[in-house]
Amino acid sequence: MHVAVITVHGCPLRQAGSKDSGGMNIYILEMAKRMGARGVQVDVFTRHHDPLDPQIVMLAPGVRVIHLPAGAPSLDKSRVHELLPQFTSQLRRFGISNRLNYDLVSTHYWLSGLVGMRLASEWGVPHITSFHTMAEMKRRGRPEEIEVAQRDLSEKKIACSADSVVVWTEDEKEAIVDYCKIDPSKISVVPPGVDLTHFRPMSQFQSREHLGYGDEKNILFVGRLEPLKGLDHLLRAVAGLENAGSISLNVVGGDENSAEKTRLQQLVDRMKLTKSVRFIGSVPQDELPVHYNAADICVLPSYYESFGLAALEAAACGRPVVASEVGGLPTIVRTGETGYLVPPNKSDVMSERLCELLGDDVLRARMGIAAREHAETLSWDRSTDSLLASYRELVPVPPASGVLAAGG
Repeated sequence: MHVAVITVHGCPLRQAGSKDSGGMNIYILEMAKRMGARGVQVDVFTRHHDPLDPQIVMLAPGVRVIHLPAGAPSLDKSRVHELLPQFTSQLRRFGISNRLNYDLVSTHYWLSGLVGMRLASEWGVPHITSFHTMAEMKRRGRPEEIEVAQRDLSEKKIACSADSVVVWTEDEKEAIVDYCKIDPSKISVVPPGVDLTHFRPMSQFQSREHLGYGDEKNILFVGRLEPLKGLDHLLRAVAGLENAGSISLNVVGGDENSAEKTRLQQLVDRMKLTKSVRFIGSVPQDELPVHYNAADICVLPSYYESFGLAALEAAACGRPVVASEVGGLPTIVRTGETGYLVPPNKSDVMSERLCELLGDDVLRARMGIAAREHAETLSWDRSTDSLLASYRELVPVPPASGVLAAGG
């Protein structure tokens, strides 16, 4: 099977935690590598995001990342929509010049879905799409969210035209059926996974020593710095702790000079938390396990999360998680067993849960063990096998010769 994966704005080679790069990038990277290991040829098409990008990067045997020029590399995601015709033409031209054959088109996020919808139709092959997040779901979590005007209508068109929609949770499936009015039978629920060898319990003492931390209690946030992630909610919860001065909140993720970081730093100053909060910035995936293991608790205070890979990574490292009860987070956090779910935007409730966990070493240890056990049921290999099963429902028998990517 030869699969064209389209991810216009989300290059899997970009460091997660930086602007417009997060769980979706990790998901595409991990699934592509594992599909390649199972004999599937995978071409991942994405937009140039750095002038120094080589056009083709061999990610693994049979797996390539192909950068296509379409606008300035540093262009903001909100402006990528206007470049989709150019990106589509570049992808079509690449396929013609290299005489490529594809059996299936897989797209990620609505921008890519529009490209895939067009090309899959031209090539006469199935189109499987994943939204990862939808405008309506984000607004339900945080009504202030502002999106590109074309997004809502585009997402409905993509959902209705695609041969299959892959989602991460039953919650996401129900939301798409309700919002897009599509047949539930064409939606497959395939949860993401975690690298259980990479993300694993390690010595907390050694992890803290490596990072230069002291003996204070350590709360960890991992994710992009954007309003939807609810960091302001977490800051209020930390400020509400009686012993906030002896607690450290480490924020991993985000760009160094973003408007959101400036806003959050101003909030930290107003709350008099400057000695308690450290903005560490984005770190390579190889270093993340050390940060998880140095923590006592990992917190995801999001207004909405389609899944929440950071929660799963923390669980795999044996750390209890406190998270908002939204989106896919209840799939990972079993309240009272592996951590706590709290109502979104309820800083006082979150503060109570943090206080309970920080004050009870035995409870944290017990929940950490349970968290690791639960994470072990969610591996990337299991996810890949489920995803390929959904592919084979649309391409059950490999054709003798694929359809020419040029569309004839």
